[in-house]
Amino acid sequence: MKRRKFIELSSGSIGGLLIHRLSALPIGVNTQEGKVRVPLRFFTEQEAKVIVAACERIFPANESGPGATQAGAMVYIDRQLAGPYGTDKYRYTQPPFVESVPEHGYQGKENPRETYRAGLPKLGADFVELDGAKQDERLRAIQNTHFFQLLRQHTIEGMFCDPMHGGNANLVGWQMLGYPGPQMSYRAQIGKYNGAAYRPKPQSLQQILSSPVKPWEDEETG
Repeated sequence: MKRRKFIELSSGSIGGLLIHRLSALPIGVNTQEGKVRVPLRFFTEQEAKVIVAACERIFPANESGPGATQAGAMVYIDRQLAGPYGTDKYRYTQPPFVESVPEHGYQGKENPRETYRAGLPKLGADFVELDGAKQDERLRAIQNTHFFQLLRQHTIEGMFCDPMHGGNANLVGWQMLGYPGPQMSYRAQIGKYNGAAYRPKPQSLQQILSSPVKPWEDEETG
C-alpha cells in the first residue's frame, strides 16, 4: 500500500473550499488552525507547492476576482495526471513522433505525466521562494515548451471545470464568468426577464442532478 502524500495549504488562500479525498469524500477546512491537508494523487508535496505557485502566476487573483489558488487548480491538475488522462489511455500513442502543424495537436511521445515530471525541474525547487517577477522570468523561459503549454491549459481548466474534477472550488470561476452551470433546460425562464440580465446562482452538475457524479479521472487506470 502506497503512503499517502499531502500538501498543507492555508484555508484562507483557498477560500474555505472542500477538497476531495481519493474516495471523493470531502475534507473540511479547519478554520481555527487556518490550514487544510490536501491529499495528493500524483505530485509530491514539493511539486504540488511549485504547481500552486506557477498556476497563481498564470491566473493570479486581482480586482476582477479570485485566482488559480482559490479555485484549487493544482488539485484539478493532480487528479487529472493521476487518472487515465495522465497515462494517455485514450490517445493514439504509436510512432512516428514528429513535429506537425498546430491544427494536428500534440504529436510527441511523452504522456502528460512524463511531461510534468520532465518539466517541473526546469522551474526549479526554489520556485516557491522567488518573488513574483522572478517567477515570471522562469515561466517566460519555458513558455514555448510543451510542458508550459500543458500547465497553462490545465490552469485554465482548473479555474472553470465542474467542481467534481477538483478545481473551480465554490464555483468561483463560474461566478466570475456569470456561467450558470450545465443546466438541462431554460424553458422555465422564458418570458420572465423581459430584457433584464439573467444572473442565476451557478450550480454544479452534482447539484443539478441532486446525486453524486463520478468524474472520469476516478476510473481505474490498471
